[in-house]
Amino acid sequence: MNADMPGRYRFDPLYQDEYGQVSRSPWGEDDVIGRLNWMTAQRAHQTLSRVAAGPVYDLSVEYFIGMPAWSGSGDPKFEIWLTHTPQGNIRDGLTGVPPDVHRQYSMSADSFLMNTHCGTHIDTLVHLGYCGRFWNGIDPENDLGSRAWLRGGASEYPAIIARGVLLDIAAYHEVDVLPASYAITPDDITGAAAREHVGIEEGDVVVLRTGAMRKWPTADYLGETSGIGMDAARLLCESGAMCIGTDTVAFEVIPAERADTFLPVHSYMFAEAGAQIIEILNLEALSRDQVYEFAFIAAPIRLRGATGSPLRPVGIPVRAGSR
Repeated sequence: MNADMPGRYRFDPLYQDEYGQVSRSPWGEDDVIGRLNWMTAQRAHQTLSRVAAGPVYDLSVEYFIGMPAWSGSGDPKFEIWLTHTPQGNIRDGLTGVPPDVHRQYSMSADSFLMNTHCGTHIDTLVHLGYCGRFWNGIDPENDLGSRAWLRGGASEYPAIIARGVLLDIAAYHEVDVLPASYAITPDDITGAAAREHVGIEEGDVVVLRTGAMRKWPTADYLGETSGIGMDAARLLCESGAMCIGTDTVAFEVIPAERADTFLPVHSYMFAEAGAQIIEILNLEALSRDQVYEFAFIAAPIRLRGATGSPLRPVGIPVRAGSR
């Protein structure tokens, strides 16, 4: 860990009070992606040069009707429906093609509706701010349109090819699933890292396993959930983590450690640290095979102005050694 260098990954404040901060980006006044600026071609090539022969681990979940979704506040659940069917094309002529043609050439098509924070996804830095302010001075008064953000949306995010580190917190505690509402602590972070003989380096994607995916896709997956606490998030960000992900729906501990807050770890990571969050990862296979270091490869859908985007991440084991 790089916690002995506490100032290296702290940024100058644009706004600050006793509870939180909104930071000025060290990457310039036009920056909207924060630590993803570390995602350079050189780092990507270094990561890929270490890929070892072995399985490719799919770290995402499947999307389907009835899947667990953050819908309690009125956001839509995942829905999918057919817009064309082989039989319908013959009968209703919506494609403009004669029935005899469609009897020979059968076609179906569909559409879907979902919240951008449904299933495996990445949050953007405009997802949550602090005191009406967002990372690097992104301002709702000037940067928010009628339907989407005009700056900072998912279309501005690059593909991610980076060193991935799994910290298996559930295995560290020798449990299948962490208890409900358990807050992951700095001691959990350092203890799991020591157990696995891994360290955190600048530009890493760090993923934390709580075991919550053992409950997927039942309704028990939602609700009061274990997750990262504020001090543990600070430790990881101040150790150089570029993105942090978990296998839970909310990333941070629910209920929050302080009763008078709303997703305070999200606010810290986005507004102050400029670090992205990835949620609803499937880390079970990595844990089973004790793969603690891997190439993390993923790309968000380029949704202009969106506060989040579906993600299809994969992990590929890498050879041990320096980057």
